[in-house]
Amino acid sequence: MTIHHLEVRFQVEGDDGAVFTRLFNQHIQAWSRLYEDACARSRQTRAERRFGDGEDRS
Repeated sequence: MTIHHLEVRFQVEGDDGAVFTRLFNQHIQAWSRLYEDACARSRQTRAERRFGDGEDRS
């Protein structure tokens, strides 16, 4: 089975804009933490790879 089009509708109690803003902020902050963690791991990996580059390999 392949779904070609999916439409989801829901009703929100209260101010739609405020609910959207709250949910957006919550999820963008979670994404940001994951992105920063991935960047830190990448920097750490590059630093570890450079560590061995200066050693004498004779």
